[in-house]
Amino acid sequence: MKTGKLAEVFLDSAYESVGRARHETREALGPDHVLLSDVVQVVSELLANAVEHADPGLVDDLIGLTLTATHDSVHVEVSDPGSASRAPHISWHRPFEARRGRGLLIVDRLSGGRWGTREHGCGLGRTVWCAIPYVRPEPAGDESDEAERPLSAACRN
Repeated sequence: MKTGKLAEVFLDSAYESVGRARHETREALGPDHVLLSDVVQVVSELLANAVEHADPGLVDDLIGLTLTATHDSVHVEVSDPGSASRAPHISWHRPFEARRGRGLLIVDRLSGGRWGTREHGCGLGRTVWCAIPYVRPEPAGDESDEAERPLSAACRN
């Protein structure tokens, strides 16, 4: 399998960009890639979150998508303008069948918990990343009784 950077694209902060991101992902991985459907799903979830949760006034900023292959996984990074008031988190109490609010839960499951965020400083945005393994680890147990898990602190002025 090919390793190294597979794609790096910059997209408008608009819901229409989610479809373009899926297309770019399919092109970068190729139709026969073993992780294609999982990576496309993760890209969809992370791009939609980036568009939905950006602070008002930042909607014209670009969202970056980077795909990188290693010997054991495909790494996905989505960089966006960020939000000073909200940090990405999983709501463990939201049912998996819910229509909204389960994107990071899906990312967590598909990545086997190998995901996180990097804050770039107040007003400089953030990157949400994950690694989709070629071999999926067994679930670590029932997480349904955990509270919401914040992943980063909001900027403080």
